[in-house]
Amino acid sequence: MPGVTFDLATQRRRAVLAGAALGLALAALAAFLGEVRSPAPALLALTLGSALAGAWPTSRRVLWGGSGLLALVLGVCLLTPVLRAPLAALTLSQAPVPADAIVVLGGGVQCGTSSQAPSSAARLARGLALWRAGYAPLLTVSEPSGLLGPPDCPRLSALQRAQITALYPQTGPQVVTLPRVTTTRDEAARVQALARTRGWRRVLLVTSPSHSRRAAALFRAYGVPVVSVPAEETLYDTTLPLPSDRLYALRTLLYEGLSRLKAALGATPER
Repeated sequence: MPGVTFDLATQRRRAVLAGAALGLALAALAAFLGEVRSPAPALLALTLGSALAGAWPTSRRVLWGGSGLLALVLGVCLLTPVLRAPLAALTLSQAPVPADAIVVLGGGVQCGTSSQAPSSAARLARGLALWRAGYAPLLTVSEPSGLLGPPDCPRLSALQRAQITALYPQTGPQVVTLPRVTTTRDEAARVQALARTRGWRRVLLVTSPSHSRRAAALFRAYGVPVVSVPAEETLYDTTLPLPSDRLYALRTLLYEGLSRLKAALGATPER
């Protein structure tokens, strides 16, 4: 019957469009929560896959059922402070004590403005504050591997050294660069070597709060005695008063969870 055939074709087209729209929404969510580094192929595949899933009743039910469950989980995370406890569990904050060096872990660079990412700037600020307070005479900064970022993007270590020189042209701290680092594991290995050759007995470890417990455990696994003194969180309020804060916290928890999973599977953990 022509009318029935037309209705079925129309319904299928609408279902495909709805699946594509849902796929785009999921792709945007994946790009934000998963911090996708090369989004185009993966996000396009997610969008097309959702569009195709909308064409058949069985896959359509799975698609919408899974999306409904995801929406429920997101709703709980965004509308309640349920993430406070797991977020706090990521942080290891200890009182600073006299040490041989202050290890400022590397972060990101904003290539467009040739400036440090907020987390990198916060880490350096915390490291310098510890130096000014007299806890250690020396800071380390990290020089990323040449494989990271566009070739014309400034290196984080160069930006941080320039900032230290501008702030303290005559009486600044001694600065040591950890060369060719890609991950926290690389930084731990470089500091281990320095501690062995220079006789360091203790270092203050400065990184972002959510990274601090994992980073301290990794350094200790390399035999480096560390005291974890994290920087301030720059992206969100850690008391999670607003849905936007909770969304950033969810991204942090997913990132840290993935890093732990990769480490458990034997892969090199990300920064």
